[in-house]
Amino acid sequence: MAANSSSTGSKSGTNTSGGKQSGPSAEQVVATFQRMRQEQRSMASKAAELEMEINEHSLVIDTLKDVDPSRKCYRLVGGVLVERTVKEVLPALETNKEQISKIIESINTQMQSKGRELTEYRERYNIRLVGEGEGDAQGQSAASSRDSEGGGSKTGAGVLVS
Repeated sequence: MAANSSSTGSKSGTNTSGGKQSGPSAEQVVATFQRMRQEQRSMASKAAELEMEINEHSLVIDTLKDVDPSRKCYRLVGGVLVERTVKEVLPALETNKEQISKIIESINTQMQSKGRELTEYRERYNIRLVGEGEGDAQGQSAASSRDSEGGGSKTGAGVLVS
């Protein structure tokens, strides 16, 4: 039993002390970076989707402005088609458009903060994307690739992400 406890103790001791000194493994860094990039992409796609909704709202609002306010129109509310008048629908559409604009502004500020967070993370862990900075730092890239091919890098954990 003593041999088992000492071997497991040394393994866990090595992992915890190594984790504190060198930080997360390269795989963990890449996984976290990819997750952060995916979050930013999903924010961007949501913002683009909402922009399209604003365009649709604008088109409908412009069309309904030229129509008699007492005319019947139909509006889809929660999957149910509801009969209303233009006079009732137009203010609701304008309010929705304003709310969607506010949501887009909020998403854009979140995307900017996520971009700053991503940049800080890249700088902290020396993450380089494939094809990035090939012209600017060719000498530096060649030196770091020689170090990594040689078995050990002097600068620490540089991570290349595709």
